[in-house]
Amino acid sequence: MPQAAWTLKLRLVCAALLFPSLAAADIVGDVRAALARNDLSLAEQLVQAHRAAHGVTPQGLAAFAWLTRGALGAGDLDKAGAYADETHKLVMDMLKRRPLDADRHLPLALGAAIEVRAQAMAARGERASAVEHLRRELAAFRNTSIRARIQKNIHLLSLEGRPAPPLEMAEWLGPRPSPLAALRGKPVLLFFWAHWCGDCKAQAPILERLKSEFAPKGLVIVAPTQRYGYKARGEDATPEEELKYIEEIRQRHFAGLVDVPAPLSEENFKVYGVSTTPTLVLLDRRGIVRLYHPGEMSEEELTPKVAALVRP
Repeated sequence: MPQAAWTLKLRLVCAALLFPSLAAADIVGDVRAALARNDLSLAEQLVQAHRAAHGVTPQGLAAFAWLTRGALGAGDLDKAGAYADETHKLVMDMLKRRPLDADRHLPLALGAAIEVRAQAMAARGERASAVEHLRRELAAFRNTSIRARIQKNIHLLSLEGRPAPPLEMAEWLGPRPSPLAALRGKPVLLFFWAHWCGDCKAQAPILERLKSEFAPKGLVIVAPTQRYGYKARGEDATPEEELKYIEEIRQRHFAGLVDVPAPLSEENFKVYGVSTTPTLVLLDRRGIVRLYHPGEMSEEELTPKVAALVRP
């Protein structure tokens, strides 16, 4: 047997020991574990072995999509783009036989492929082409679960420096919210949060301190949220039951922000591309987005950005 084949066999034997879930076809977990060890080569071999044993499966495509992230993280833009394109093609072939959201792995795979392709293009200085690519994909998948994820990537490349999209405000918790257009003349911090989100709860004390310091100087905080169809421990809930639960969470974990308006709308999350919570969006006095940030921000990161907009 050639040396390369022996090497691959040895690595896969080692993988079976390091990643025991491989035998149960939990290929996504195995590939992520390999990438966490910065071993892109092993992750590639695990995907190859899974495909040889099981063919092209939704779970295998989700694992393959992780290779796109691994290659991008390693700075190999050509490989990242090639993996993204292959993932996209294979998912599209599978969508000829089933809807995208029929299997939880397919949206993850396709979303990653679209995202990484755009990020690779942007890293090459092709930002306008990346945004156009994302807009085409958004048009194709607007009515699926990956809409917000695609929109997030569009916003990451293009929203800062542009007017903030309006918020839907037909339903809310706390005081009645004002339309963003009515808040012109004041800096505004949008805090998109979810009742199940631990990172959102960790962000709350920082926002409370910012509110205490900067609200007297004009800062307005608005905290959009939405229903998810469940409450504690994933228990199914009617809209009314979930609304009551969201208010309980607000009172318990966001006590310093209960006087902040909380528009309640799934559409707001889609328009702002909130596939990550929290998402923070900072507007200047003219309603122009100066910060679009999916994920938590430390006090040291966020305070100077707010302070810069509060100054006359």
